[in-house]
Amino acid sequence: MFMSTRNFFKRNRRNLAVGFGLLSAGYLAVQYMGNKISEARSRLMTERVAKENINRRFQQNQEDCTYTVSALLPTATENIVKELPVEALTQELQQKKAARIAKSSGASDAGGTVTLPTASVVSLREDDTQSLQSFASETFSTVLPPPTAEEKRKPRKTKLQLWDEIKIYSITRSFTLLYTLSLLTLLTRVQLNLLGRKNYLSSVLTLASGRNDADPTIRLEEETTAGTDDLETNRAYLTFSWWLLHRGWRLLNARVEAATKSVFGALTPRDTITLGRFRSLAMEVRRQVEAPESGEIAWLQFLLPPREQEENVLRESGVAIPSPPPQELRWLLDETSDLLESPMAAQVLAHMLAVGFEMLIDGKLAPATFPHSAAASTAEAAAAEESDASSIYPPKPRLAPRVDDDAPAKFASVLAFLAKQAPVIGGTSLAAAGGNEYLVAMEKGTELEGFSALVYTSNFESVAAAQAELSS
Repeated sequence: MFMSTRNFFKRNRRNLAVGFGLLSAGYLAVQYMGNKISEARSRLMTERVAKENINRRFQQNQEDCTYTVSALLPTATENIVKELPVEALTQELQQKKAARIAKSSGASDAGGTVTLPTASVVSLREDDTQSLQSFASETFSTVLPPPTAEEKRKPRKTKLQLWDEIKIYSITRSFTLLYTLSLLTLLTRVQLNLLGRKNYLSSVLTLASGRNDADPTIRLEEETTAGTDDLETNRAYLTFSWWLLHRGWRLLNARVEAATKSVFGALTPRDTITLGRFRSLAMEVRRQVEAPESGEIAWLQFLLPPREQEENVLRESGVAIPSPPPQELRWLLDETSDLLESPMAAQVLAHMLAVGFEMLIDGKLAPATFPHSAAASTAEAAAAEESDASSIYPPKPRLAPRVDDDAPAKFASVLAFLAKQAPVIGGTSLAAAGGNEYLVAMEKGTELEGFSALVYTSNFESVAAAQAELSS
């Protein structure tokens, strides 16, 4: 038995050797392929997790931007409302009316001959009274405090001057707040996404340098162990929003006020105005502000200070920074300026302004002030109209019931509504506690998010090289 087995192996040793060789090669090939598949699966898993983490951090960054804008906007709103005190002017106008009535009553009680006013004077006074009552009743929701001693020492204004200032200030205030909200949103998106990219690249450099071999995961959250200098640089960089909140809005307000006086100067609160005309006048104000005869407006002057004013901004904000500022801060400011002056930033800003003005005029003012019962058809007719139109064009979302452009309203009512919208736009009203409607509307769509993604992912190679140079 043993001899036969040995003879069998002896006779077939070549075939057996080939068979064992093939089996070994097959086993090694299977092992090799298995390892390669495992490596590929692991690599794909790592890439997927990294992409999910990047997307999660990016989305968190955008939520942080919304929160930051909501937190900073009331500062600018307070400054703008203080500069354009529509409510105080309205109160002064009411006091003039009350004093005139009291004086007239006292004269009639004293007796004597009283000259009766003409019909035209009576009509004019009735119009003024109705305009004031309409404006005051629609503007005031709370009682204003009595005037201070400083306000009492100011020269008294005539009724005509008060009405003119109320008209200009009501429009200018709402429009300036819309511009400020749009610019603050754009600036905040650029700042926080640049810092988000910086934190991500810092994590990548930490991993590449082997300082965290025990945990090779890329940390996208902000490193709590970052150096003090780096944290101070980030804080100083974010401080530059101070310029828009305290200085830039004044430059912008001057342009808006000049355009408002030019466009709305001939109107009086007693006039009747249609929705279509008001929209056209508002668009003319925008044209004069955004595209003056000298060329397109340079938005950067409202967003960031000139280089010679940068140290003053840091000093005003209470940030201690060495002179000259760190090189990394200079790079951040230069890249921010480039991004804010880019054509894509101009397109995003134009989109946000269009959404903001549409919401103010068509979404808020039109249904609240202009009659729309005649213009708005029944639900069935509106549904039929949309059904017919959808066969050719996709339906567009409506912010509010449609109001005919020929719908009339008293200009005083329009001014009163604009005065009430200031705290809503500025995020200081009680209704804004649930979220700023204008900010939510501006952030919808792909324009702003696409621009934010571009900022977050741009210049990876050059920024990584710069950070590596600074850390070396």
